[in-house]
Amino acid sequence: MERVRLTNERIRNFKLNNKSSQLFLWDSEVPRLAVRATGGTKSFIFETKLNRNTIRITIGDTKIWSLEDARIEARRLAQLVDQKIDPRERAKELQRAKEKENSNRLALEIENERNKKFTLRALCMAYVEHLRNKGKIKSSRDCLSAFKVHVFKTPTADFPANEIKADQIANIVRQVYESGKHRTAGIVRNYLVSAYNSAKKAPYDPTILSNLIDFRITSNPAELVPSIAVNKGDRTLTDNELRGYMSSLTENNVDQLLWVHLLTGGQRMAQLCRVKVKDFDSSTGTLRLLDGKGRRNTLREHLLPLAPISKGIINELIVGAESGERLIFKVNARTAGDRVTEIRKTLNCPSFSIKDIRRTCETTLASMEISKETRAHLLSHGLGGIQDLHYDRYSYSKEKSSALIAWEKKLLQIKNNNKNLTYITDIKKIRKV
Repeated sequence: MERVRLTNERIRNFKLNNKSSQLFLWDSEVPRLAVRATGGTKSFIFETKLNRNTIRITIGDTKIWSLEDARIEARRLAQLVDQKIDPRERAKELQRAKEKENSNRLALEIENERNKKFTLRALCMAYVEHLRNKGKIKSSRDCLSAFKVHVFKTPTADFPANEIKADQIANIVRQVYESGKHRTAGIVRNYLVSAYNSAKKAPYDPTILSNLIDFRITSNPAELVPSIAVNKGDRTLTDNELRGYMSSLTENNVDQLLWVHLLTGGQRMAQLCRVKVKDFDSSTGTLRLLDGKGRRNTLREHLLPLAPISKGIINELIVGAESGERLIFKVNARTAGDRVTEIRKTLNCPSFSIKDIRRTCETTLASMEISKETRAHLLSHGLGGIQDLHYDRYSYSKEKSSALIAWEKKLLQIKNNNKNLTYITDIKKIRKV
């Protein structure tokens, strides 16, 4: 059977024809998962064989289940089958086991579940949901990852959240710190502080999800744990290192993304990875990013009036692409980071990361006498104050455009070790230089 990588768009476009009563669209990423169209409905289904018998389980309606959750459920069912367990029989066994419990035991378990409901684990999950509700998708994922690895595996995770003491929070953070992950320890501590603060404010703040109210948090034990100072990054690339980095970039998708990242002054990689074709206005050469960094309730529109070189790269990338497609499909921030690490190893120089490249860009822009205010608007940071949020509505388009043109010229001079190099704007010629 033909398989494709399921996407939300493909699922939306998948329809039943007039010749069939049902059709299947099979996923290449999770081979036992498919979308089944029957009549006016589409559902995620799981199908496999066990003991030569076909097992088909409906996971749920595609309007209710997300693709990611459907894949997770399909993998769970596949694990059971791999263990020679029929998921249908397992479900029946669980149901029969529940039915055998006497009413008194059931009542006791219900009461125990009520007592266990508002644990530290549940508080963490509710806080993650709160972040998602505010549109902070990346922050919610990072937060959930930290909780899963460093909080949920501790006994304290299943204690009532409003009974936990500062020393228990300190023990969680200490375990991370003593494992050598100092920065991560500070991050875990800060996430716990934020989770407790959100629950503490929930009864009075209508912008916080109401499910946090039920935890009855009146104090924040995590605040009593001192914040962990971490050495701030100070690595910047030398001209020779930057020259080697640029010379290592090829024409593949990841390297094209790294080119755009560098040429635009070191924009946040996660935001660049999310850019869609429709976010580029070819008539004006303007690239639209959505910045959710910091304490923003809504994503901030960050417009970049691209200089000729980066504009040329993006014009190449969008040829034949659909409006709703991501500019560079299947490339994410982690892939880009791995590629930077790979390049760094070939250069045989001190370690550097994408953040160090961003720092190098701003440091060099400062040395070019690009004002701090222009750099802030160019790189979309430090714009959370009252003045920027409510009063300063100027777009800084001219300043950003001038800065990016000067920056591209500076990069060409560095790449060719020639301060007098003429500004080349033809991307094909640049790659040959």
